[in-house]
Amino acid sequence: MPRAGLTPERVAEAAADLADSIGLENVTISALARSFGVADASLYSHVKNIRDLRVRVAFLAASDFADRITAAVAGRAGRDALVAFANAYRDFALAHPGRYAATHIEIAPEEAVRSTGGARIIGATYAVFHAYGLKEPDLTDAVRLLRSTFHGYVSLEAIGAFRDPREVQASWDRGVEALATLLENWPSSKS
Repeated sequence: MPRAGLTPERVAEAAADLADSIGLENVTISALARSFGVADASLYSHVKNIRDLRVRVAFLAASDFADRITAAVAGRAGRDALVAFANAYRDFALAHPGRYAATHIEIAPEEAVRSTGGARIIGATYAVFHAYGLKEPDLTDAVRLLRSTFHGYVSLEAIGAFRDPREVQASWDRGVEALATLLENWPSSKS
């Protein structure tokens, strides 16, 4: 018998919480049903399958991520906005590893239109970089470099890969400052 109060939104939120604690790849319909104290079949009236559940978690995560980034960069520009963006990115990824992982799942364009979170992340990202006066294709190249750098750093940090005695925060701060200097001196593309 289904527990009263289950909704697709509540199910997605619980799945996101579970993903943060056990990893997105370990979230199953069965594990989620157990967390609610219901039979697996009870969840199928709220989500179609595991793919649908993960897409819902991705949408929820993207919206939360976008909220954090836009709040962090509001009223800031240039280096100050980049530092705020970078810190919001890192804080979200480390505090919500399952949600962060969900923001990287592949979502078909016809599914993506159901959520604005991803587009808001992209908009906030490009707004930060426009302050550096970058135009295409340099803008895309810079965004890809920084996203890859941030993702790589937080992924390594999350698994404890930084074993050197140097404080991880100090390395992060230096890296973000170096990236800001790079953006201020970005070489213009010839093509």
